[in-house]
Amino acid sequence: MPADISSSGKTIKCVVWDLDNTLWEGVLLESGPVRLKPGIAEVIRILDERGILHSIASRNDPEAAANSLRRLGIAPYFLFPEIGWSAKSMSLARIRENLNIGMDTILFVDDDPFERDEVKSEHPDVTCLDAAAYRSLPEDPRLNPGHVTEDSKRRRLSYLEDMARKQDEEGFQGPKRAFLESLRLRVKIARAEEADLRRAEELTLRTNQLNATGRIYEYEELLAILASPRHELLVCELEDKYGSYGKVGLALLEQSRTCCHIRLFLVSCRVMNRGVGTVLLTYIMQEARSAGRIVRADFRNTGRNRMTYVTFRLLNFRPVGDETRDEILLENHLDMVQAIPPYVELRVPVHGRIER
Repeated sequence: MPADISSSGKTIKCVVWDLDNTLWEGVLLESGPVRLKPGIAEVIRILDERGILHSIASRNDPEAAANSLRRLGIAPYFLFPEIGWSAKSMSLARIRENLNIGMDTILFVDDDPFERDEVKSEHPDVTCLDAAAYRSLPEDPRLNPGHVTEDSKRRRLSYLEDMARKQDEEGFQGPKRAFLESLRLRVKIARAEEADLRRAEELTLRTNQLNATGRIYEYEELLAILASPRHELLVCELEDKYGSYGKVGLALLEQSRTCCHIRLFLVSCRVMNRGVGTVLLTYIMQEARSAGRIVRADFRNTGRNRMTYVTFRLLNFRPVGDETRDEILLENHLDMVQAIPPYVELRVPVHGRIER
């Protein structure tokens, strides 16, 4: 690959494409009807099926570009396209905000070295690629998760559902709680099975903001955990009236006679404002209290997971020892455990069935 592509091994979540002489041949406003570069539609389709998102950052006429994308049959692949006359760095900032992902998980593809340099100067964490190398993208290990889960396959659809949610939320007249009640939220918490482990591995790779330790667990390690009598791996799934968000949360519990120790806790950033993290933690606390245990939790400051620490503290977890360290042990004696919010339907499997 060209020398300007980053050597970082960070997983790519979104490919942002330029249009002229990148996605298609020629310049739209000079060449008239344009045609896609050979094989580029197949590259986009392959990455989409792996759960890699696509967007656009292009200096172009918005209406003409949108019409061309529809005519070429690829418009549905692109989320939050930025087509206009802004600097590409500004376009990427808006795309990142709309997708709620890190800059270091974006790959920017452009034929113009000036545009790549402009983006790199403002967003050094973004990986930039010369458009001439587009055919190599499916072989890039950062774009090839190896195992594609059902949640991955529907990632773009999930974002489209989220867009509908957001549109309705912005137009909703009333307090936030009333909107949450209108969503008919259903949270399912279950012990992980072997079929869940690829998705669990993926969550540890992709989740940053609501991740208590930032640690990555690979499939083989998770498989061994399932066989451990002192460990329990919980998987959390969220649904609402628009559809399923998929499996969005994980908690690894190490149980002893007196303590439930949370070794892993994470919730997908996509559901940050739905309170799923609070529901999952509350369920763990309620179960521990019923068993006569206290709860401890590992926390490691990754620079991006401040919200996780805030969530723990709001639920009465207290640091053991020096709070200023990067690695902190949190503890909760469960003197006060809140109830699950009434607008959330919690579903927990019991003996192979779902108990409401």
